[in-house]
Amino acid sequence: MQRLEKVLKLRANNLLKDSNQLMMNIQHDFPEDAFVNYQTAWSFDVLGLENEAIPYYEKAIKLGLDNQDEPNAYLGLGSTFRTIGEYQKSEKVFQEGITKYPEFKALQVFYAMTLFNLKKHEDSIGQLLDVITTSTKDASIKDYERAIHFYKDKLHLVW
Repeated sequence: MQRLEKVLKLRANNLLKDSNQLMMNIQHDFPEDAFVNYQTAWSFDVLGLENEAIPYYEKAIKLGLDNQDEPNAYLGLGSTFRTIGEYQKSEKVFQEGITKYPEFKALQVFYAMTLFNLKKHEDSIGQLLDVITTSTKDASIKDYERAIHFYKDKLHLVW
């Protein structure tokens, strides 16, 4: 779709309002297209218009995206809920996304931010420690992986 390519080019050139306006025209023409809804959500999100992005993220996920775009849509929706203070909704979205895409580590990192906002500090740090130990190639972290996993849910304990 030529218009969609133009949207992405405008966005890449930081012409975000122009990109959003064109995306809204495309969305009007293809309201039931999951990818169009996802891109529409993104076009609002990059403008800092999180509340406007939410229904498009939700619709994109409901309509069904491919395995490349859907985890990013979960990340966008969960992160958007977090930034507007809807922490419980954010938590639910991230849990759903992580269940479907456990290898998409960015979901887990953003979920840790939500856990922090929910005052679940130990869970937040534990989530980040899991991501670090399962995704790093750093030899020193790999050397201490077992200890890191052991302590991740015992940070409050004193021996």
